[in-house]
Amino acid sequence: MGGKGNGRGGAGGQRSGAVRWEEGGLPAGVLLTPGAGASADHPSLLAIEASLAEVGVPVRRMDCPYRQAGRRAPDRPAVLVAAVVAGAEAFAAELGVATGSLALGGRSMGGRMCSMAVADGLPAAALLLVSYPLHPPGHPERPRTEHFPRLRVPCLFVSGTRDAFGSPAELEAATAAIPGPVAHHWVEGGDHGLRRRDQEVAELVAGFLLKKASS
Repeated sequence: MGGKGNGRGGAGGQRSGAVRWEEGGLPAGVLLTPGAGASADHPSLLAIEASLAEVGVPVRRMDCPYRQAGRRAPDRPAVLVAAVVAGAEAFAAELGVATGSLALGGRSMGGRMCSMAVADGLPAAALLLVSYPLHPPGHPERPRTEHFPRLRVPCLFVSGTRDAFGSPAELEAATAAIPGPVAHHWVEGGDHGLRRRDQEVAELVAGFLLKKASS
């Protein structure tokens, strides 16, 4: 499990006894994962890390196993989900908290794997999903939503209005199946890559966490 970021050291993290989001405050840390063709140094993840550093939230950016091994093709979902679980547990242990005190997320495939890990039982404070890949481009009949009904944590979706992986209408309809609180933010004119919109995305993510902390 490769990780980068400004996480502070600690001990004693565990998966049980999660701190629930509704108790208030910012998450103890944020784990970020990149899309399939990118690394943990993707500009959008760096921008989110910088924005969260301004409010004192540690961030860990992680690469998945295939990327660490120098391969271009992603691992099977089961391998990627296991990597997210391992990365969250390691980061939580360094911070001295349970994984339920962390917000998890990232771009495209990385965010999707985080959401699948949480749906499968990994405690988390929230999900931060940038450019969620709702379906392959041109194939809305193949939705990647089977786990949505098992998501009970607050979820933020940030997507472009021209994302070929899912239109605003499609994503809003699909996320109606999520029992937890859902927030959508649309980047006007943005495609799946959201190029040159990194700071805008970072501010939306930080604003979501700050709003939840103060509510």
